Amino acid sequence: MPLEKHFEPQVPQGGRLPAFDAPADPSRLPASMPIRTACRIVRQMVAELILLFGDRLMLRRDRRRCACHARQIAMYVCHVSLQIPMRDIGHAFGRDRTTVGHACHVVEDRRDDAAFDDFVSAIERIATAVLGLSEVLSHD
Repeated sequence: MPLEKHFEPQVPQGGRLPAFDAPADPSRLPASMPIRTACRIVRQMVAELILLFGDRLMLRRDRRRCACHARQIAMYVCHVSLQIPMRDIGHAFGRDRTTVGHACHVVEDRRDDAAFDDFVSAIERIATAVLGLSEVLSHD
């Protein structure tokens, strides 16, 4: 078929795919994506999911707190799921690395609640899928 040649994997001259030759480098995102862009994508996903599944009354009553929680969850997901160093996350969000550490502790403490844990787990899975990181590569 004429379309088959367009869907064949591009294998370099060595005969092996480069993504599987070297161990995963946790400080690099796929396709040379800048860290700031990855953090911005995760932050927007968290904000959209909070608007979709969050309590509407709480959103109207305390927008600043909601924005803070969304930022904390995004920082946590960037650090835990995407394995971005806290210093780089802090720079991407315009905060200090200690603020990122505090956000990770806050989110980790809140994960005792089953509903919140499910919410954060869903965001982690979505972020991993959207940014093209496979669990096989991230756990080598």
